[in-house]
Amino acid sequence: MNAPRKKAFAHLLFSSVLLSTSFVTTVQAQELPGKGITVQPVQSTIAEETFQTLIVNKAMESLGYTVRASKEVDYSVAFTSIANNDATYLAVNWDPQHKDKYELSGGDDKFYRKGNYVTNAAQGYLIDKKTADKYHITNLGQLKDPKLAKLFDSNGDGKADLTGSEPGWTTESIINNQIKAYGLQDTVTHQQGSYSALIADTITRYHNGESILYYGWVPYWVSGELIPGKDVVWLQVPFSSMPKGLQQNTELPNGRNYGFQVNNMRIVANKKFAEENPAAAKLFAIMKLSVNDISQENLMMRKGQNKPADIEAHANGWIKAHQSTFDSWIAQAKAAAQ
Repeated sequence: MNAPRKKAFAHLLFSSVLLSTSFVTTVQAQELPGKGITVQPVQSTIAEETFQTLIVNKAMESLGYTVRASKEVDYSVAFTSIANNDATYLAVNWDPQHKDKYELSGGDDKFYRKGNYVTNAAQGYLIDKKTADKYHITNLGQLKDPKLAKLFDSNGDGKADLTGSEPGWTTESIINNQIKAYGLQDTVTHQQGSYSALIADTITRYHNGESILYYGWVPYWVSGELIPGKDVVWLQVPFSSMPKGLQQNTELPNGRNYGFQVNNMRIVANKKFAEENPAAAKLFAIMKLSVNDISQENLMMRKGQNKPADIEAHANGWIKAHQSTFDSWIAQAKAAAQ
């Protein structure tokens, strides 16, 4: 091979090496940070919490993680499973309401929790507006009066029937504590069981013209059927009272007290996983979802779009409608892994 040809060949070979190196570097840069890593999300048995969990799952998939189907478990089991690395994350950690479960399972030593996924999640006691206006009922403590309590009697025993919590929920201990603290043991019965079944019966009684008393929260589809301020009203409580381990002042800055602090829903993950996966950790810290969007989705479920495929479509629809926001989460998460 003469000198000019050797020179040309060397130049071609050098160029090829550069292109090859450039291609490898580009591929490596584009490789997703979660590739080859499998995660296990968990959620509560409340079907209406599937929507926000799916959005997190889909964001994790966009980072390359292999996401197993969410397991539905009791909240206590969720925290224990994440602490023991049997599960990876929970997208519906109510804070501060789950404080006891969080701390009993290891707290900050076991969990990674940054940012607020959903803010302004309210909860408390509500009654129908018609009864509230007629009898001037504004406070749960007024039901210490047997005559007022009897207005909400649905089974004929003379006591108010409060549609309350499922057994095992943190709310169970809060409601039971408050009934005792406000001296309502003789006039109010805390009705427990499947919340979806209990609230469905409560709504039926409302439409039949009966007075109703129930525990409720936002975001949830009930606020779309029984609209606060129009159909029902929130009741205040005589004073702050929480069970041991959850002591907190529930009085708002304006002096009103509805018995529960306004909560945030946070994504809680296994701490070791988060430390080893900065992209996922960043994602968990920056994701945001509106309570109104959740309530609207929950109402679609209430109206019959409640099959897994329906909820999947709701999550995909939300992402498509907020694509630029979703893409920015992914971009920031990828950058955190660099």
